[in-house]
Amino acid sequence: MTVDPNAATQGFPGPEPARHDPGAARYLVPALVAAAVAVVLGVYGKVHDPAGTAFNLAGFSSTGAVKSWLATAAMFFALVQLVSAAMLYGRLPGPAWSGTLHRWSGRAAFLVAVPVAVHCLYALGWQTYETRVMWHSLLGCFFFGAFSAKMLLLRSERLPGWLLPIVGGLVLAVLTVIWLTSALWFFRTFGVTT
Repeated sequence: MTVDPNAATQGFPGPEPARHDPGAARYLVPALVAAAVAVVLGVYGKVHDPAGTAFNLAGFSSTGAVKSWLATAAMFFALVQLVSAAMLYGRLPGPAWSGTLHRWSGRAAFLVAVPVAVHCLYALGWQTYETRVMWHSLLGCFFFGAFSAKMLLLRSERLPGWLLPIVGGLVLAVLTVIWLTSALWFFRTFGVTT
């Protein structure tokens, strides 16, 4: 069948111009990057010989205390992310600078989470000697993969309005379980000390 190029001028609709629709690729690429990040971290944690310690900060009684307080700071900033996201989506009233608060609290959460992850991977590695530790190892790797996917999705255009809140909520939920299986466990076991 051939299309008459003059059809549109005769009152009939012409063929639709071809559009570039990224389709599933805009979801597939972040998902593949997330999987790759999680697997690479997990494999590194498994094959690397744990060093026992990666860092310590003056004023803290142990590396566990440093990790627990940094993880708690990351959790605090993640909760600020939750509240500021609710402001951005109109679920809570908020100031005009809610977007700035959301971006900077996310950056702060990530920056304080990185030394904790480095210590976990370098000093302890992938461990499964008890259920709590196995979930902590698995979700720690998953967290950085999911976080990578969220950052890539932020740069995508024409995303459904529900997608970023779902991915952000997943990142927060995973971080919460990581915090529960590490910092909260540490504070309950050894006390809230520095």
